[in-house]
Amino acid sequence: MKIYTCFPEGKAKALTMSYDDGRIQDERLVAIFNTYGIKGTFNLNYGLMEDTRDPDRIPRERVRELYRGHEVATHTMTHPTIERCPLTEVAEEILEDRKGLESLTGQPVRGHAYPNGSYSQEIKQLFRQMGIAYGRVVPSRADYALPKDPLEWYPTCHHTDPGLMEKARFFAQFQKRQYLKLMYVWGHSYEFDNDNGWEIIEEFCKYMGGREDIWYATNIEIIDYMDAAARLQFTADHTKVYNPSAISVWLQVNDGDCVEAKGGSLTNLG
Repeated sequence: MKIYTCFPEGKAKALTMSYDDGRIQDERLVAIFNTYGIKGTFNLNYGLMEDTRDPDRIPRERVRELYRGHEVATHTMTHPTIERCPLTEVAEEILEDRKGLESLTGQPVRGHAYPNGSYSQEIKQLFRQMGIAYGRVVPSRADYALPKDPLEWYPTCHHTDPGLMEKARFFAQFQKRQYLKLMYVWGHSYEFDNDNGWEIIEEFCKYMGGREDIWYATNIEIIDYMDAAARLQFTADHTKVYNPSAISVWLQVNDGDCVEAKGGSLTNLG
């Protein structure tokens, strides 16, 4: 018996987006995402939201409604280059950002994007201990792969990549279901104003949105789903699987139809 893990509803491809700093241009970007069914993760600095010296940030009272259906993640309180900071300061930056953002969203906040792309092995371990499930780095890797180390998660490309649409077309047309493939695009929404790039991101979202074979997910949804898949308990002959998690996991069995292993249930596979 051959069993493959799938994304939800038996899909083999996923798309996620990640945007930093919580600038007012997120309003327009979220509207584009919502129009085309794209999901994004927005990495916010709680300590900078009410800074009168920098008024072009999403206000705190707007966070819950604006990012509804998307993910709010940490980006530290004040955006320092954390590899240069004492670990005690790094711990305070991440913990206070988490607490502040959770007070705004009413939800656990467990994701992160490293400010200025700065991190270290010690910081990764600290974040694990403080409940951070993943951390996005700056360098890109166009391998369309799931992260081997979620605390060092490489995106596919920045939205200013001149090959963005070429990568999108490759991903959309990729049909080899023996692989799980992920396209991960990141950036800052204010860059669309600076670079006259709104048409580019709208073109990308229009092209990529609404495809039946793509799972549109936030960063944390991908992490939680793959964690649930890793926790599946198979019988020795692979004819049954128990899913101890709360969420369903989908499996392809013997090149046939996909089977939903529902949370908290024992499922027959054949």
